[in-house]
Parts: sequence; C-alpha cells; structure tokens
Amino acid sequence: MSTINMMYSKIHRATVTDADLNYEGSVSIDKALIKKAKLHLNQKVDIYNCNSGARFSTYVIEGKKQQVCLNGAAARHVQKGDIVIIVAYVSVDLDKAHKHKPTVVFVDNKNNYVEERPEKRNSKSK
Repeated sequence: MSTINMMYSKIHRATVTDADLNYEGSVSIDKALIKKAKLHLNQKVDIYNCNSGARFSTYVIEGKKQQVCLNGAAARHVQKGDIVIIVAYVSVDLDKAHKHKPTVVFVDNKNNYVEERPEKRNSKSK
C-alpha cells in the first residue's frame, strides 16, 4: 500500500518564550499544549519561524506552563518573541488520505490554548 505524508498536528503561531543554546536539544512545549495538539514526547516536529522564515526539525519535550523554548542548535534559529508554527506529520494510506483530518491548535500571544478548528483559507491562498 502506498502512503503519503500529511499534517498530523499543528500549534499555530506560538510565541517563543526562550532560546537556550546550552541545552542538549529539542523544543520545550507546555504540557497542556502537547496534549491538546495530540503530540508525543520525543516526536519529531518541524518548526517554521514566521519572523525569519527559518524552517528546521527537532523533537518535543515537556516544558513549563505557557513555554515554547527552542533548545540546543535549534536556539540559533529563533529569538525570544518570535512567532512559530509547530507541525508534526504522519504517513497515511493513500486511499485514506481524503478522509484524514489533522489537529490544528490555535494559541494566544502568551501560548494559552484558544481553540481547535480547521484552518480558514483566505482568498489569497486559493
């Protein structure tokens, strides 16, 4: 059976609370957001920095309340206050791809959960 990689989960426009170059690696994410986004500890995620355009991969670890902290080498790609999108992907059977529904979590500027809903498309993205 053929598979296709599709978005599994996303935390949309989180605010970077810190960048710790001396930590061994990963992204520290608020435990509540990990749960809401259906992410798993040590799961690979891609980080998209809306401020710089940087895109890179790392893995999830549990952080403090409201925390989104890039650690280790990933800290070189962000600054405190940057807006990031955190995305995980999953391989889906090609014949089931049309039914796949990713989890999309929206947060406020303090990384508090706001809602889970499908993304809205604007006229420019059509």
